[in-house]
Amino acid sequence: MDGRPVDRYALLAVARGEQIPDLVLRNARVVNVFTAEIEETDVAVFGPYIAAVRRIPDAPNTIDLEGRFLAPGFIDAHVHIESSLASPYQFARAVVPRGTTTVVCDPHEIANVHGIAGIQYMLAASEGIPLDVRVMASSCVPATPLGTAGASLDADALADLARHPRVLGLAEVMNFPGVVAGDPDVWSKIERFRDAVIDGHAPGLSGPGLAAYVAAGPGSDHECTTADEAREKLRLGMMLFVREATNARNLRDLVPALTPANFRRVALCTDDRQPPDLLDIGGIDHMIRMLIEEGIDPVEAIRMATLNPAEYFGLRDRGAITPGRRADLVAFRDLQRPVIDLVLAGGRVVARDGRDVGWPDAPRAEPPPPSMHVDWDAVRLEIPATQDRREARAIRVIPDQIVTGEERVRPAVRDGRVVADPERDILVMAVVERHHGTGRVGLGLVTGAGLRRGAIAGSIAHDHHNLIAIGADETSMLTALRAVAATGGGLVVADGDHVLASLPLPIGGLMSAEPIEVIREWLDAVVGAARQLGSPLHDPFMAMSFLGLEVIPKLKLTDLGLVDVDEFRTVDLWAPAI
Repeated sequence: MDGRPVDRYALLAVARGEQIPDLVLRNARVVNVFTAEIEETDVAVFGPYIAAVRRIPDAPNTIDLEGRFLAPGFIDAHVHIESSLASPYQFARAVVPRGTTTVVCDPHEIANVHGIAGIQYMLAASEGIPLDVRVMASSCVPATPLGTAGASLDADALADLARHPRVLGLAEVMNFPGVVAGDPDVWSKIERFRDAVIDGHAPGLSGPGLAAYVAAGPGSDHECTTADEAREKLRLGMMLFVREATNARNLRDLVPALTPANFRRVALCTDDRQPPDLLDIGGIDHMIRMLIEEGIDPVEAIRMATLNPAEYFGLRDRGAITPGRRADLVAFRDLQRPVIDLVLAGGRVVARDGRDVGWPDAPRAEPPPPSMHVDWDAVRLEIPATQDRREARAIRVIPDQIVTGEERVRPAVRDGRVVADPERDILVMAVVERHHGTGRVGLGLVTGAGLRRGAIAGSIAHDHHNLIAIGADETSMLTALRAVAATGGGLVVADGDHVLASLPLPIGGLMSAEPIEVIREWLDAVVGAARQLGSPLHDPFMAMSFLGLEVIPKLKLTDLGLVDVDEFRTVDLWAPAI
């Protein structure tokens, strides 16, 4: 949206006071993230840039901020736009009015479905919108060899992608066992981006393993769940991305690790956040308010969302209010509880009072063709019981976290097959390969999902994004899975032969181009239906989607079977006999 050519000499003339600015923001209390001062002054804007920060005596075009605070636009250091279930344009409509003007995204969700074509769609669909979408080249497509994705990106493909002007570096290197072990494929990608930013992803890694991971090159981590883990990674020089996602709420647990000595090594990210949270609570703005509530100085909290990520990613044209930087600006009345009521992106007003204003139409970007190839004749959801009635491994859902536990359970058996036992909160889980029509199904058991009857299913299963379902009976699971496939992807709740609610996601089985408010209504409907079936989880679908992510401990399920992430191998459903 700010692609206007700017006469740099004219910008200098405005800075010198010899030429009239395009806009003056008068009577501001500027949050100076360099000196932690609050300056009562004006800000002059020329084109997409800040020209001066001083009292401007005469200007025809002014906005009187009447003493409101003025801060740099917020930067989300790590986000998967696809997790909003919305196109980039609709995602922007949710986050820009709340002050986020730049995001650094990893489009590996759609890349795991459509490869380079998926990333190219995300770039095209975000071109010229009021949100500046910067991209990290997806390093793990597929995430590991332990699940089947729809595409594979090697080092050469990523190097070609790096030539795009909005690509900053290499996205989260999730295959941390491969990094530590020196896997040639993983290392070839790291070497191609040795002179760029390389983001990390090392949940629970510590000691010698973490030392090897840091030595390999990743410079950040957003997977910390405890203060001790955060301290260890900060001590080794990693940039700490504090995360507050829909299903991974880590901020309050990490605050004890934050000190004035390391504040400048901290940035904020939302990672995966869905429409109700984005629209009702917020994203980065919500995290700033949380930090202030936890006792962090407001300017320090704002700096974690502005200057810190800007410097880490080499975005030297933003992150502060100073001449020559982008006029990405947010205004609010209360420094102790920033609620954004005015947003400028590239020098233009793009939101007032929480609503987008003056936006261009959405870019014309054709998504890749639908990808839903399932051999239903080969799909079987039966789990044969063992003769000796051994204990089985079950995935344990941990509320508000994407890490899982492992339980040993004695499952219910009927007619020689394992069946769900809702009374004991033991449900059946299935992952059905949907990219290549193999008919392959991974089957397992899960506790903590809470369904008393019926099933939920979806085409969002990080990061391979095969079909995934949890259910109390086979009929409900098949009904839900087939309904998801029939719409080209989405989320479905079923009870027996009946579909109770659905949310179509035809773009890669991950996103919809509908207005984000409509997506939110549909999501409320499917979440509400899942809760009627008994699930107590904040978002049962997002919780389910991470039960297939084989790079987050402890036990996960892919189409290839149960994965022990700590041991980085598939394991049998049945635990060894003692």
